[in-house]
Amino acid sequence: MNAEFIKSIADLGVYDNESERLGKPEIAVAGRSNVGKSSFINMIAERKNLAKTSSTPGRTRLLNLFSFGEFILVDLPGYGYAKASKSEIRKWSMLTDGYFSHTSRLVHTLALVDIRHEPSELDKRMISYLYDSGKPFTVIATKADKLSRAACARAKSMIASALKIGVDDIIVTSASSGQGRDAVWNRINSVLSVSEDPLQ
Repeated sequence: MNAEFIKSIADLGVYDNESERLGKPEIAVAGRSNVGKSSFINMIAERKNLAKTSSTPGRTRLLNLFSFGEFILVDLPGYGYAKASKSEIRKWSMLTDGYFSHTSRLVHTLALVDIRHEPSELDKRMISYLYDSGKPFTVIATKADKLSRAACARAKSMIASALKIGVDDIIVTSASSGQGRDAVWNRINSVLSVSEDPLQ
């Protein structure tokens, strides 16, 4: 996979210019702090260090853009990091909210949740926002290697119930084992092939 990091962006005006320059469909990655967004991006890219990983929650504070050839992947700031200052949380929220309201190229959002825990109120709010605003999305359950297969199946049902979505609408993944990579790519490819021009 010939994926590459483009840039980190702190200003929506810069994002607008960059999005226009690149001129490609965008797929966003959203999720709470420490859900494993960077590890997930590295997994689908089959690269170890494309996205910087950290054991410290709240590391992603900017819009991070990655080129995946046919599309641009936009890594959104992680939400729900309790130890961040109110001003920092407000700044991250404004970037995420601003991205969703500014973008004209978003074709799909990959909404990440930790399979080990019931979705938080912020997770539920994100899914409700995507659903209510008509933005197509797929729920990605991360860290499946931390549970047994039976426990994963139970957790998947619990997440579906909490988020009011179908069990089949959730893709279970593990960054360490690569579980779910093919399913994620099948979803991405189906999104990109919906029409010859996905921005129409």
